[in-house]
Amino acid sequence: MAAIDTIQDEIVEEFSLFEDWMQRYEYMIELGKSLPLIDPRHKTEDNIIKGCQSKVWVHADLSEEKLVFTADSDAIITKGIIAILIRVFSHQHPDAILEADTTFIDKIGLREHLSPTRANGLVSMIKQLKMYAIAFKTQLNKS
Repeated sequence: MAAIDTIQDEIVEEFSLFEDWMQRYEYMIELGKSLPLIDPRHKTEDNIIKGCQSKVWVHADLSEEKLVFTADSDAIITKGIIAILIRVFSHQHPDAILEADTTFIDKIGLREHLSPTRANGLVSMIKQLKMYAIAFKTQLNKS
C-alpha cells in the first residue's frame, strides 16, 4: 500500500482535473459508491461518528499491524467524504495515521465548499479514524 502522503498527493491531483465544484461533488459521489461496504452487523450505534449531521458508521480491524476501515453513510456526499478518508488511512500502520496531516483537504478546497455542519462532520470523521489508530496502537504495544 502506498504511503499516506502519496495517496493524498494522488487525491489532490485527481481533484485538480475538475474545473468546478459540481464536477468534484459528482466525483465524490462516485467515490462513495465504490466504498467497500461495512458489514451490516457493524452498523451499530457504537460505530456511528458523533458530530456528523448524517449517519456515518465506521468500523476498523487490524490486519498485519495495519488498520483496515470500512464505512457507510446515509448521505451521498458524506459517503464520498468518508470514502476519501478511508482511501487515505486504510491499510496504514496506526503510527502513520497518527502522524499524518490532512492538509490535502484544504488543497482540494473541500473544507471551504462544505456547509458548516458537514465541515464539523469531516473533522469528527478524521478524529474518529485517529482514535481507532490510538486504540490499535495501544493493542499492538501490549502484544
